[in-house]
Amino acid sequence: MSAEPIMRVRDLEKHFPIRGGVLQRQVGTVRAVDGVSFDVPRGETLGLVGESGCGKSTTARLLLRLLEPTAGSIDFDGREIARLGGRDLKHLRREMQMIFQDPFSSLNPRKTVGSIISDPFAIHGLHTGKGERREAVQDLMDRVGLNPEHYNRYPHQFSGGQRQRIGVARAIALRPKLIVADEPVSALDVSIQAQVLNLLRELQRDLGLTLIFIAHDLSVVRHMCDRIAVMYLGRIYELATSEQLYAHPRMPYTGALMSAVPVPNPRLAASKRRQVLAGDVPSPSNPPPGCRFHTRCWKAQQICRTESPELTVKEGGNLAACHFPLSDAEVLERVPTARGVKD
Repeated sequence: MSAEPIMRVRDLEKHFPIRGGVLQRQVGTVRAVDGVSFDVPRGETLGLVGESGCGKSTTARLLLRLLEPTAGSIDFDGREIARLGGRDLKHLRREMQMIFQDPFSSLNPRKTVGSIISDPFAIHGLHTGKGERREAVQDLMDRVGLNPEHYNRYPHQFSGGQRQRIGVARAIALRPKLIVADEPVSALDVSIQAQVLNLLRELQRDLGLTLIFIAHDLSVVRHMCDRIAVMYLGRIYELATSEQLYAHPRMPYTGALMSAVPVPNPRLAASKRRQVLAGDVPSPSNPPPGCRFHTRCWKAQQICRTESPELTVKEGGNLAACHFPLSDAEVLERVPTARGVKD
């Protein structure tokens, strides 16, 4: 893993208008992504986690320019891409690809697997000969664990795990530098998830890929990611290495997420204190002032209601946006894996 960032994101925002009335005038704004900044070193796997609606998938689509950002900059491999268009944006697609969450709806049911995987070649004018293209597609199928002889089958003739492998083959067809995986195993059986995750790790090692991995299953994120960013209501509230975040979370929200992770060790599970969050996630169209988590935080004080905390380095090296970060004693009480006993 290189320390050189392949992607730099600064103050990224995406606001969606709320329209109402007979004339459909704008009556409000949904701040889906509201000032997100991070770097992704080349060859790293960065995880994005958080509750549903926190802005993870919207951030992913902004990074790939599937959505137009409202504000902010996205520097990819030395180029500012937030305002790219036309031919420049088409060329960028060769270097950035996406694996979608649902393998059932992300594949065209009217196309054969061979046609689906070869679409990137057709769009970008690669492997123009029919025989050459077929050979390239079958090589990709073999690489992701599919039978090349099933080239002419349709998506409905494959299982969920096989369909996701088709999506992976399509994503790596152009040998991209960056792949964004948006909850790639959440729709799969648990028995199949490990196979797809191990495939992604193997491809990353062999092809030198950089991954941005989005998930809500914290155990999966821990297995896959070098660093993890925790999002809440459109903002990043903690960023740290996987090991440090799981052992010593500093943001109370992160601590609550970690306390909900099942612990297979019965002795540790019995001593674990679950931190249950009160209330619901506020609306992104009307976020609370100050720290956006203060309406559910057990440590909130007056400053949390008025001043938004900056993302700064806390004890242990974590970047966290919190006026009153968790102490080691509080972490040990709520996160059994921090006790030094393997789960």
